[in-house]
Amino acid sequence: MAWNEPGGPNSPDGNRNSDRGDRNPWGKRPQQGPPDLDEMVRNFKRKLGAAFGGGGGGSDKRDGDFGSGAGAGMVLGLLAGVWLLTGFYTVGQAERAVILRFGKYYETTQAGLKWRMPWPIDTKTVVNIERIDSFSDQTRMLTADENMVDINLAVQFRRNDPKLYVFNVRDPDATLKEVSESAIREIIGRSTLGQVLESGRQEIAARTKDLIQRTLNLYEVGIEVTSVNLQGVSVPEQVAPAQQDAIKAGKDKERFALEAQTYANDILPKARGAAAREVQDAQAYRSRKIADSKGETERFTKLLSEYERAPGVTRERLYLETVQNVLANSKKVIIDTKAGNNNMLYIPIDKLMEQNRNVVREQSRDTVTVTRPPTTTSATPEVTVEDRRTRGSR
Repeated sequence: MAWNEPGGPNSPDGNRNSDRGDRNPWGKRPQQGPPDLDEMVRNFKRKLGAAFGGGGGGSDKRDGDFGSGAGAGMVLGLLAGVWLLTGFYTVGQAERAVILRFGKYYETTQAGLKWRMPWPIDTKTVVNIERIDSFSDQTRMLTADENMVDINLAVQFRRNDPKLYVFNVRDPDATLKEVSESAIREIIGRSTLGQVLESGRQEIAARTKDLIQRTLNLYEVGIEVTSVNLQGVSVPEQVAPAQQDAIKAGKDKERFALEAQTYANDILPKARGAAAREVQDAQAYRSRKIADSKGETERFTKLLSEYERAPGVTRERLYLETVQNVLANSKKVIIDTKAGNNNMLYIPIDKLMEQNRNVVREQSRDTVTVTRPPTTTSATPEVTVEDRRTRGSR
């Protein structure tokens, strides 16, 4: 029994009992002691019961006075508190939470500590929008030139729109795989085997990525494709030997085409240069002939005026010049003597050899195809005339 219970020495009724009065541990009056814990518990139970419809009682009501309504209300209150606490949740920095209220989209929450109406009113689905996932698919298909190849396709993606990812498609990941296989079949079906095996692999991967992304955007899946790679492209073993022969033939074709192009690049500039040189030579020959003709015309005009002034002298001079030109171009020199018919034949071998050397030098320097007549000095005719005069004087 508590030290301040009714009937005790410190009870409010004023009755004291000497042998019970010693039970006061503080040696003071009861109103100055600490609060009664049992009374505090009873007060709390009364207030809780009143709040949940259990009815209130007087200050002297005991534990046995609580009805069934008060106990049920207390239990329900505790359960309600726990139920409300389940509404707190945490969203990571790279995550987004899609909140559904009675199965209908309500909102998308950002990173941090959040609260929602607990289940079954609200439900949440957490989607990581920064994580890069990937999958690979290996399949066999035909190219545009009807060759069979085995393709190992690797696709990397991320979920960029949580709302579309959760609601629009029943199974977004499976949809992505089906769309990827359909896209690679379409692109490979439009490409040749040479493009698939060698030069066009990067272009095929880029075209496949674009086609997959356009299809996903059309379906509104909420997935962004980050990269598409052709990890392995090979020919089936059954057709590998024939395919290798075909590839070798294709490479030989390319090599021969490059050799032919190299030969054409080498011979065409030479031919164009030779043609340009011939044209220039022809123009130079034309210009020279025109200049020579104009010079001859002017010389003839001047000669005519001289002939009109002194016909005899001019005729003699023309005769001597003509004979000189003829003898200058002749390889044989005949010296006339007055002794009779004993003509002496004189062959200037040294002059002939010098003329041949001059002709060779002129031909090596001359770029014009027309052969120029060799030019010689008038030494021989002068000697001939001198000899003839000398012999005449003798």
